Amino acid sequence: MTDLALCSATELAQRLRRREMSAVELLQHHLQRVERLNPALNAVVVLDAERALVRAREADAALARGVCWGPLHGLPMTVKEAFDVTALPTTWGFDAQRGNVATANAVSVQRLLDAGALIFGKTNLPVAMADWQTFNPVYGTTNNPWDTGRTPGGSSGGSAAALAAGLSALELGSDIGASIRNPAHYCGVWGHKPTWGVVPQQGHQLPGMECVDTIDIGAAGPMARSAHDLSLAMDVLAAPLSAFGALGWQPAAWRDAGLPASRLRVAVVADDALAEVDSTVRAQFHALVDFLRRSGVTVGESERPVDSAETWRTYVPLVRAALIGHASDEEHLQAVAEAAKWPADSMEFAAMHWRGRSLSHRDWLRLDEVRSKLRRQWAAFFERWDLLICPVATTPAFRHNQSGWRWERMIPVNGAEQPSTTSLFWAGYTNLCGLPATAVPLGLSPEGLPIGAQVCGPVFADPVCLRFARWLEAEYRAFVPPPMAA
Repeated sequence: MTDLALCSATELAQRLRRREMSAVELLQHHLQRVERLNPALNAVVVLDAERALVRAREADAALARGVCWGPLHGLPMTVKEAFDVTALPTTWGFDAQRGNVATANAVSVQRLLDAGALIFGKTNLPVAMADWQTFNPVYGTTNNPWDTGRTPGGSSGGSAAALAAGLSALELGSDIGASIRNPAHYCGVWGHKPTWGVVPQQGHQLPGMECVDTIDIGAAGPMARSAHDLSLAMDVLAAPLSAFGALGWQPAAWRDAGLPASRLRVAVVADDALAEVDSTVRAQFHALVDFLRRSGVTVGESERPVDSAETWRTYVPLVRAALIGHASDEEHLQAVAEAAKWPADSMEFAAMHWRGRSLSHRDWLRLDEVRSKLRRQWAAFFERWDLLICPVATTPAFRHNQSGWRWERMIPVNGAEQPSTTSLFWAGYTNLCGLPATAVPLGLSPEGLPIGAQVCGPVFADPVCLRFARWLEAEYRAFVPPPMAA
């Protein structure tokens, strides 16, 4: 019999509304799993059990009166530590921010609460949300539930680990460098990085920092054990603020009818010379392509939407420049000095990193011009294809390696060593232009590690990505829990 905590959030919410169980019972069940499994994972790093239990009792009393708060009524969930929750710490993993306690909820957190969710804790992340490993001096290291000697990914690594282990029914993450998609891939769960601007990020910043909606590469979005849960969460999260009213966004579109998935035109890119993908990952892509063709899907494997090198050398400096306004004078001078050590046209990751960290406004504008051109190329590509499926990373989850700069940490790919930062190519492939992408599980590697893919679409085609992910879940692969959680 499937443990309640491994059911989808959609099923749990329905069972709560039918009063087949109480919100208190379901919350207590999750808290017991946290007590039992979290010591080995360190995924849930802030607990708010007492307030959550009070709210669970209120949820049960409301439902007994015939009052439903919303689609998430009584559902226990956690959120990434970077999102403000009143009276809880928001540190981003910085030791200096240990005393930062939120005085208001983030907009997305408030929307989840207004829809009836019970937020009982927060999950771990790397310092500054800037790593595909989840460790920091405040909360320590989070482990992958499939192999505790490996990373769960980042930066929403605690989120993905908690979901895979059944510690939380639903999660709220954020993504600027695959920080939703990468942990989903490493832990075998689902995640959706929305089109930029669809989910407000107010309350997802440290003191002295204005809203990170200004970082027009990143996005906040849901993570879950089911693609149906992603759609459920997006119904709650996607209503625009007035600042985005001109976009004419219609939240009801998340459940569009549209063409059946088998009628869609799907391009598949499984490898790239700039970011060689391990054979274990490519094998899962070959199996997926075979399935899609058997199902009648129109599949193309030879077309590339944009120039890989142009995308890579534009994405890395822009993503590294995203937060340089908050760097100290000393940090800025160091970045300028480090950048000067490299040829101006070097595509070594370290060179692009330091160029981004010391970017002038003039150079930023030049890169933005390139990005504008790439947007037009993506738009032309999506006139011919409905979706693109590509890797999230070059390998399954790698072993903990926390020494040195990220580009100095090597991982094995097809028998050779590859800098761990090379995988970021697949993060920026669509992220550079703010496109939506849904991470979906495909299967397991020979070592028993999850392997996933990202289903990408044109701007505001989030509903199409999500609908295709729901179809894949039903027809190809549903959630499989790690042995420790079953």
